[in-house]
Amino acid sequence: MPFESLRAQRPTIGGTFTALALLSLAACSSSSEAPVQPPTLPDPPSTATPTLTRTVVMSGLSSPWDIAAASDGTLFFTERCRGLSVRHTDGSVTRLFGTAGSSLVAADLLCQGQSGVHGIALDPAFATNRVAYVFMTSTATTPRTNRVVRLVLGTDLRSASGRTDIIADIAFKNAANAHGGAGAHSGGRLRFGPDGYLYVATGDNHSGTIPQSPTVLGGKVLRVTTSGAAAPGNNAPAGFDARIYSYGHRNVQGISFRPGSGQLFVADHGPNHSDEVTPLVAGGNGGWDPQNRPSLNCADGYCGYAGNASTMPMTDLARFPNALRPSWSNSGASQGMGPLVFLTGTAWRGWNGRLAVGLMAGQRIDVLTIDNAGVATERVNADLPGTRYRALTMGPDGSLYVVTDSGEIWRVTPGV
Repeated sequence: MPFESLRAQRPTIGGTFTALALLSLAACSSSSEAPVQPPTLPDPPSTATPTLTRTVVMSGLSSPWDIAAASDGTLFFTERCRGLSVRHTDGSVTRLFGTAGSSLVAADLLCQGQSGVHGIALDPAFATNRVAYVFMTSTATTPRTNRVVRLVLGTDLRSASGRTDIIADIAFKNAANAHGGAGAHSGGRLRFGPDGYLYVATGDNHSGTIPQSPTVLGGKVLRVTTSGAAAPGNNAPAGFDARIYSYGHRNVQGISFRPGSGQLFVADHGPNHSDEVTPLVAGGNGGWDPQNRPSLNCADGYCGYAGNASTMPMTDLARFPNALRPSWSNSGASQGMGPLVFLTGTAWRGWNGRLAVGLMAGQRIDVLTIDNAGVATERVNADLPGTRYRALTMGPDGSLYVVTDSGEIWRVTPGV
């Protein structure tokens, strides 16, 4: 019940107070029970800014990309060209999956350009089944692809086995073009939703046709079961791959679910303008369509860098009037938007429930206030050191865990 509504029910001078007083007197005269007490009101939500304490948990990592925290504080992290590792609660580290030296070697692992080992997600039943999921680039097929791999970890979390590739056909940029080398724009974030399904972010590969393609799994957000099958309720349009939850994206690298409603928000890395934070709905079109722009000079058929926010918009409402509207657009310039996560817990004070967004070229974390309509109404800087922010996730201790391109993992703890 809203705070103001509860206040309205407090006893006031007059009839209500008299009635309560008479009831109390009657109770005292007839028994030894305590008098009737007025209701206890909840404290209003804090509007204060939390004080942040930053601790470097790990350093010296090689291109770290993502992080996941188990309920006991064990940290799983990926390095783009090495694979998946775990930092145990005693501080020791075990390499689980990837290149030589790992418990389970992936001979097909490819590290090229922006691609390699990206996202990590723990199964909702991880405490009992020890199953983890990793996004990686693979040479197992021709052409090469990105894929999602399911792994079974040992009970002591010091080994990996039982590799199963649950999605093996995510688009990968296999050759350089006018806009960059092979391996660009793979997306790669993995997160489980409150519905128990796995959400997979993919990139457009610098291809004009991929984002709006009904069958190519690039420039999309996928929603699948733990075996990789299409989850029910994806609402993909007719003729679309049933695993597609939303399409028309550029290079999604952030996935988070709003506490309470479970609404999915993503961060999409813009071109020379307009990074965007967008709430998604099943079957929605993000509106990115970098093809067929006769007024622009589009090298290799990709118009993504050829225009500006008006002539080559991230969300093209002229072509797609029903496209998903962003909550917030960093429209002055692309500053490399990557990860995002909702901050949760009363220790975050006025930031509890707000959305933290990491920027790489911008070298900052912005904290957004999102209203009930999904629109950002306020943006503040988290005032942390300037660096390229690669991953953000909430830990079981209520702290924010941060991965930086400089090779560090931080624990950011809120307080008074």
